[in-house]
Amino acid sequence: MSEIENKTENGAGERTAGEPKDDKGLGLGVIFFMVAFLVCFLSGWLLFPKLLYSKHEQPFNFDHKLHTEETGDCESCHFLREDGTFSGIPDLESCMECHTDEPMGETEDEAIFAEEYVAKEKEVPWFVYSRQPDCVYFSHAAHLLGENAAGKMDCKTCHGPIGESTKSRPYEENRITGYSRDIWGKNIWGFKKNSWDRMKMDDCADCHVEMDGHKGYCFQCHK
Repeated sequence: MSEIENKTENGAGERTAGEPKDDKGLGLGVIFFMVAFLVCFLSGWLLFPKLLYSKHEQPFNFDHKLHTEETGDCESCHFLREDGTFSGIPDLESCMECHTDEPMGETEDEAIFAEEYVAKEKEVPWFVYSRQPDCVYFSHAAHLLGENAAGKMDCKTCHGPIGESTKSRPYEENRITGYSRDIWGKNIWGFKKNSWDRMKMDDCADCHVEMDGHKGYCFQCHK
């Protein structure tokens, strides 16, 4: 029987004994899978944060550097009240101790503030970058007052050099939780270069261990 007749009898698509196996299809499939996985992974890595967070501009730009130079310190606007609570965002009454319904400067932002808020006695709806979840209680008094190291913390430790800023950056809000992105941090891996890069519970615990030798107890922050 000829070789051609033998192949016809055994089936043209069947491999005869001793013939090497063709793995090209499998190899190409593996390469295609790896490339597709890498493309999907990188696309998700870059696009997911953009889709997860929505950006909101502040009502108008606030120049921290200008106000710090005018007042001389942070405590003129951000201070502890008599009951120990912290005045993080000054209310309109506090601002009106210096501002009137006539702009003090020549900037567009000053005009917006004077005309839209001071003149109308309307509170400014600021977006708060460092707002913690409702289940978290943070005592500024415990970190600013007292004899121990924790009671003498610099504002910059948690909030960064915001007193030197001249522009209000966009507020980024998690579409699912409603929390500020400043809590999780910009780096999706959780890595950080500065103490103010994020405000997660682990960051608080690490600082407590460094300062007090103990992470603290749940009821100290969670009420």
